[in-house]
Amino acid sequence: MPQRTLEQLETPALLLDPQRMDRNIERMRSRLNALGVSFRPHVKTNKSIDVTRRILPAQGPITVSTLLEADYFAKHGFRDILYAVCIAPNKLAHVAALQEQGVQLSIILDSMETARVLTEAQARGRRFDALIEIDSDGHRSGVKPDAPELVEIAKFLERGGIPVRGVLTHAGSSYECTSVEAIRAMAEQERAAVVHAAARLRAAGMACPVVSVGSTPTAMFAQHLEGVTEVRTGVFVFFDLVMAGLNVCSVDDIALSVLGTVIGHRPDKGWTLLDAGWMAMSRDRGTASQPVDQGYGLVCDLAGRPIQDLILVGANQEHGIVGHRSGKPDNTPHLPVGTQVRILPNHACSTAAQYDHYQVVGPDHEVSATWPRFNGW
Repeated sequence: MPQRTLEQLETPALLLDPQRMDRNIERMRSRLNALGVSFRPHVKTNKSIDVTRRILPAQGPITVSTLLEADYFAKHGFRDILYAVCIAPNKLAHVAALQEQGVQLSIILDSMETARVLTEAQARGRRFDALIEIDSDGHRSGVKPDAPELVEIAKFLERGGIPVRGVLTHAGSSYECTSVEAIRAMAEQERAAVVHAAARLRAAGMACPVVSVGSTPTAMFAQHLEGVTEVRTGVFVFFDLVMAGLNVCSVDDIALSVLGTVIGHRPDKGWTLLDAGWMAMSRDRGTASQPVDQGYGLVCDLAGRPIQDLILVGANQEHGIVGHRSGKPDNTPHLPVGTQVRILPNHACSTAAQYDHYQVVGPDHEVSATWPRFNGW
């Protein structure tokens, strides 16, 4: 089958630059090797066996955020899977079904309520590998590392026949840092919190072999990870404008983009209209609080080079509105109807979630392959 050019694609389309992606993967792998920790990549961003095999050709341990992800990767031979969202009772049968297929599926919890649910299910013949989530930054869920209930939950689980495999945390607040120094401080806060929690459990008589952290910014800027056993990162594989705004990567590292086509103009407003709105890009506005607001995405030419400070200033369901960053209509260059552009996303995870496949772009901007991906729960 002859290769297609980008101009032959119907838009919007999700483009993946494998050369940039491979560089990003190698950068993270080298970084974690230098820090002396194991790698358990989060596959929620890519949701694709073709991408994941580039990260883990040996089918090593992975992290998922949905049980559909666990199903999919189990079918492709992955057997060591961490489901990194606190477990809900209505998912325990699904967990058991995966275990029956030979998958070592670890689940997490952060409350005595859930511990009781698990021990009751265990008493009825279920088996669980559990980790306790630690709140290292007040960002989301988890038990505070100094909280009395941390040891209480662990002891309750162990008495119920559920060994505590370890503790894990995610420093989501790293996405809100305003400097590299702040990210480094957050990385140490993340590390110290989870290592302290593990030490408390060990002092209470539990082995706690796994000490897991996970955040692309903190992984890239941690000064050391003493006491940590594994790192879970996901968005590093593609990077995005939020990561570039944090100085975790450069715009030239972003491997994911959306191909859109010019369909009209509003010269009075300085707008160029695309066939790629929020259904193509998502509504994520993660750069809005950063020093450089990229709107709904940064507009580039077909080679991936930014065009004269053009961003997606607005987005309707199917219409993307391109304008100059300055807001001045006269600053917007004229792009004729039919012109194709590539738009770099704010958040790779949410943009990729709008599509069921990647168009893999070769070195001459040809479409060298189509890789399927999936969505849902």
